Amino acid sequence: MNKNHWTLADLDGAAFFDRASRGKWGWKAAGVVAATAVLAAGGYSAWRVRQAAELVRASEPFQALPASPARSLLVVGDSTAVGTGASDPTHSLAGLIAAAHPQLRIVNLAADGARYADFAQQLRSGEGYFDLVLVLGGGNDVIRLTGQGKLRQDVLEVAQLARKRGSQVILMPPGNAGNAPFFWRPLAWWMTRRSQALHAAVREAAQATGAAYVNLYKPRSQDPFAQRPKELHARDGLHPSDAGYALWLAELRRQGGLEARL
Repeated sequence: MNKNHWTLADLDGAAFFDRASRGKWGWKAAGVVAATAVLAAGGYSAWRVRQAAELVRASEPFQALPASPARSLLVVGDSTAVGTGASDPTHSLAGLIAAAHPQLRIVNLAADGARYADFAQQLRSGEGYFDLVLVLGGGNDVIRLTGQGKLRQDVLEVAQLARKRGSQVILMPPGNAGNAPFFWRPLAWWMTRRSQALHAAVREAAQATGAAYVNLYKPRSQDPFAQRPKELHARDGLHPSDAGYALWLAELRRQGGLEARL
């Protein structure tokens, strides 16, 4: 895992502006990005970027190797699958699952900065067949402007590969990125649109492959991360906190039927 790679650095760079101007959203979107880059250049937003970078450098994916495992779980994904933002790995989603299932073997191949295309490489690496595969992430595709056509293709490929690595698959993209305190309006509105596209792609892939889909997306008025931002976000205003990951676990249990699968 490359700790020197920061997934949001492009927000403050010319490369991000260039990609936005040439993409589907055109120069209107590029103007939004440019305005946000100005905000990010100083003060509050720049502080958020530094905090996020520190959290990424400190993060480590949680794994569990009990002497006599009863079941097995493979985790792939991005920084949220690593557990970035948690006070320590035991408070990440994988760590919380392990606490409730002490005889569960957990192999965590997630990496900070990964997109769905990288999830596919994670699934191709390593060996073994698992009782459950948890695909957790997708925020970097939202933030780093993966085209919608490529995103749908990458998500479907990941779902298909996951089916080859486990008897059961759960796809769990993050919630509404536009509700994160990290993003200023109007960029927040654009992040909401892109989050909707991510969830549509994941929902379609789940239906096509028989995977379970955990829906964390909510409009601002219904999103606990928007209503309780200081409690549920880490200090960067982007990643979940310990309480945020605990809330995700509750949704994984409720929507994904986690306990019945393990």
